[in-house]
Amino acid sequence: MIEFISKLGESLLFWSAWIIIPILAEVVPFIRNARTLYKKRKINRIIPEPVQYPDISIIIPVYNSSDTLYNCVKSIYDSYYENDKIRIYLVNNMSKDDSFSVYTKCQKEFPDLRMQWLNSRQGKSRALNLALYNSTGKYIINIDSDGLLEPHALKNMVKLFEYDTTIGCMTGAIMTDAAAIENYKSFFSKLLRKLEYMEYAQAFLAGRSYASEHDEMYTLSGAFSAFRKSAVHRSFMYNTTTIAEDTHITFQMRENLNQKIKLCDNAIFITDPIEGLDKLYTQRQRWQRGSLEVAKMFIDRGFKPTSILTNVNVRTLIYDHTFAFPRLIWYIAMFCFVGMGIAINMTIFAMVIMTLVYIIVSYAYFNSIEKFLKEFPDIRSYYLKQWWVVLILPFFQLLVFFFRVMGIVNSINTTSAWKTMGLKEERIAFVNEIKESVYRLSKPIRDFRKAINYEK
Repeated sequence: MIEFISKLGESLLFWSAWIIIPILAEVVPFIRNARTLYKKRKINRIIPEPVQYPDISIIIPVYNSSDTLYNCVKSIYDSYYENDKIRIYLVNNMSKDDSFSVYTKCQKEFPDLRMQWLNSRQGKSRALNLALYNSTGKYIINIDSDGLLEPHALKNMVKLFEYDTTIGCMTGAIMTDAAAIENYKSFFSKLLRKLEYMEYAQAFLAGRSYASEHDEMYTLSGAFSAFRKSAVHRSFMYNTTTIAEDTHITFQMRENLNQKIKLCDNAIFITDPIEGLDKLYTQRQRWQRGSLEVAKMFIDRGFKPTSILTNVNVRTLIYDHTFAFPRLIWYIAMFCFVGMGIAINMTIFAMVIMTLVYIIVSYAYFNSIEKFLKEFPDIRSYYLKQWWVVLILPFFQLLVFFFRVMGIVNSINTTSAWKTMGLKEERIAFVNEIKESVYRLSKPIRDFRKAINYEK
């Protein structure tokens, strides 16, 4: 009897460990995010049109953007915001291509748009600051030159600003370009971009919606963000010493100016899909390193583990960089369980169950986001066709978590820089390091052989 109770206790402990992690990390966040998304759909319907839409400034940093700049400006021209209320600042960040000729072409083809070309020193943050100082209009909106505004985006964003005057800044929802994804010929190349597409939809339309509603936005998207001019001009502008200038200005707005930061989920910005796995690796590392870097800069602003319940930045940082790796931790833990004597078939069965939980939650997200996208029929149509990608999404997220962990590891022993080593470069560096270590370790053996084989 005692042996039976002991085995039952061990079994309950084992299964509880596997069940608690996905429930805390996936099921609970889904419930709260789905409720928020449903609430946001209802709120978006009742936000009234302002009596008059105000003048706005749009900043576009330009760096070797000749291939994408025209379509970016055209998306502004084609938007439902009145062109005579828009002023565009194209800030040249020391481009080496023919971006200026694209600007002159846009001037001729879109005469209703007021555009100004500014030359800046190298660095995106310097370019943004130059335009911020020169901007006019009630609101200042930053967009990347390699993306497209959904036609309703500007109106929806300004409408939310006008409706809630306590909002100091906000970010839009970022989604990747479906047409660009379909242009890839290889199945696996297309699959990588579709996984990124679904990840972005889940992150912005579900995860950030909850953070926005509870005033817990950790970072404004560098690709599409907006500020009330009266608020951002009281900040220190974009920091030029960090690779995460978007996160830094978010911290400034919250910590220094006590501004409310929101997500405008029905203001959609379409960006190019990731170039490849190597680029995904460097991108996610840069994001991870940047957020840690900025957190360190604000370490004296209540950044203590004991502030987890009162400080949103501490709470987000601890969860995002510590508890947000359950898949990575528990898949690796499989080997530990086997070593502890737990039957391998039970361990595999537990992993299958946990993976199914992740897939079910991913489909629940898929369903709630699909309902939210009814306002955008074209986007929704493509989104629905990707139902099968959801089956693989948990494994893609596992890969991304690994990349983020590597970003933390690499931040310990390398300096921060915009350009970092990719997967291939790190593999080569690792192999060379192994070869060098083997060479150093084998040197005494080589010296000994040389000594005994010495011929006079």
